[in-house]
Amino acid sequence: MAKKASKDTEEVPVSAGKSAPQAESRAMSPFREFDRLLETFFDRGGMPSRWEHPLWQRFAAFEKGMPKVDVIDRDAEVVVRAEVPGFEREELDVSVTDGAVTIKGDHREESREEEGEYYHSEISRGSFTRTVALPGEIDADKAAATFRNGVLELTLPKHKKANRRRVEVK
Repeated sequence: MAKKASKDTEEVPVSAGKSAPQAESRAMSPFREFDRLLETFFDRGGMPSRWEHPLWQRFAAFEKGMPKVDVIDRDAEVVVRAEVPGFEREELDVSVTDGAVTIKGDHREESREEEGEYYHSEISRGSFTRTVALPGEIDADKAAATFRNGVLELTLPKHKKANRRRVEVK
């Protein structure tokens, strides 16, 4: 699969497939983004936004947990880096097809405090699915992934090396 990982870097298993169904992205909808922009221009004077309704707050966790992704197109490979702080290697699932990468994460944490008559318990759960289109065809069977300090890095070799050349602007 990949080169041996150092003690600070852990390998993440990558599954390859030719026609895996692409997961639906949970990115912010254009309507919600437009409403957010309007709210920055017009002060509601203390009136709550419709997005502050308890039902909408449940869905807000999906936006906060969406990892930021960099896609770097090199001559012989494509590198995808995703920030997934708070997740462990075992909580990540990566799948690769010839044209896309899907990263899934599922995290559950429980904390308890007991002191005398005081008892407090919180359970948090976070999950995400992010599919990123790739700029060219890659060899999914030779994909490699590492995870270090909350950053997942995928190295995806291309089927065909890019022939880049400089074009003079006239």
